[in-house]
Amino acid sequence: MMRTLYITQRELKNYFTSATAYIVVTLFLLIAGGLFWLDYFQAATTELSMRSFFGQAPFFMAFFVPAVTMGLLSEERRSGTLEMLMTLPVRDVEVVLGKFFAALGLVAVVLLVTFSYPITLAGLGALEWGPVIGGYLGLLLLGATYAGVGVMVSSWTKDQIISILLSFFFCFLLFILGALANVSSGWFGDFLRFLSTSSHFENIARGVIDLRDLLYYLSVAALGITVATVTLSARRW
Repeated sequence: MMRTLYITQRELKNYFTSATAYIVVTLFLLIAGGLFWLDYFQAATTELSMRSFFGQAPFFMAFFVPAVTMGLLSEERRSGTLEMLMTLPVRDVEVVLGKFFAALGLVAVVLLVTFSYPITLAGLGALEWGPVIGGYLGLLLLGATYAGVGVMVSSWTKDQIISILLSFFFCFLLFILGALANVSSGWFGDFLRFLSTSSHFENIARGVIDLRDLLYYLSVAALGITVATVTLSARRW
């Protein structure tokens, strides 16, 4: 566990000393936050709600998180530091978990910054906090899912461009399945809805915490971590 924490701390330090991380985070805050406040002030209603933000943020997360995870293992492979890291007394799963928790930590920091939005709204009147807490929990779980996918893809290639493009593809595919489920019927529509990250997020964002939604997010994240660990283990042989 201590080795995992060390790797997490090292990666978080790399994030906050990297211009790329600041650019990605700033773009997310400007775009997602800007659209939210623009929609809020243009809406012909006095309702205090974060519904607009939680409706847009999952879409942007499908692009933001892959940009965070693209170099976690691919850059280590390209520079040759992964081989050096694997010679140390550290298990493959500890390396992957350390990278994963660092990416999730950065996502959590960004979400924490956006928490100023509901605090601002609460200063304007009575804000219903149940859906707000549910929405942020959903975004954190969504970030964990996409981080798992990103770490998995990053373990496959040395090229960060390939890594980010493949991560974009898989994350956006999981997101868009919800829209495809809405125009499908029967068992196929239910199947697409089950696979979709957006469909599970909608339930949590309403303040309804269902164990099935939690298990879905955690299972997809665990699958990504497992595949990445197996990929690293295969390199030893």
